[in-house]
Amino acid sequence: MQKILGIALLLLLSSCGVYTFTGADTSGADTFSVKYFKPQTTLATPLLSQNFTESLKDLVLQQSTLNLSGADGDLQFEGAIIEYSNNPVSVQSNETASLNRLQISVKVKYTNIIEQDKSFERSFTKFADYDSNLDFLSVEESLVAEITAQLTQEIFNASLGNW
Repeated sequence: MQKILGIALLLLLSSCGVYTFTGADTSGADTFSVKYFKPQTTLATPLLSQNFTESLKDLVLQQSTLNLSGADGDLQFEGAIIEYSNNPVSVQSNETASLNRLQISVKVKYTNIIEQDKSFERSFTKFADYDSNLDFLSVEESLVAEITAQLTQEIFNASLGNW
């Protein structure tokens, strides 16, 4: 009975393609690389770009079995931060905003050397709202961390999640 279950499990796993136990579809790749995401908007700082780049590397390392390559990996991420804006979104009757929105957009080029049909180039956008009574500088770091986590997870899902 155990042999039958073992064979059935083996067939089930092998019929699903090259997946890891973390759910990442690595296409049989061993390595990945992430090039520096350059800031292409006046408000995006080099520190934001560096933090975003490192966050994407960390997420792929945590959620896949891939190894980070210093050169071009089997799977390659590159791009730029193309929007960093802070605008009012909920204007009240007295013409003051009750909420402001920090929005960040990144343009990503994902290249899968092994299965080139899974490569893509597209933009991802996320935002976080905060009370307009708060000083932006006092909440900026936590908002950026929240948005970065959402963006990197969405990029991971689009490239390696392959659902």
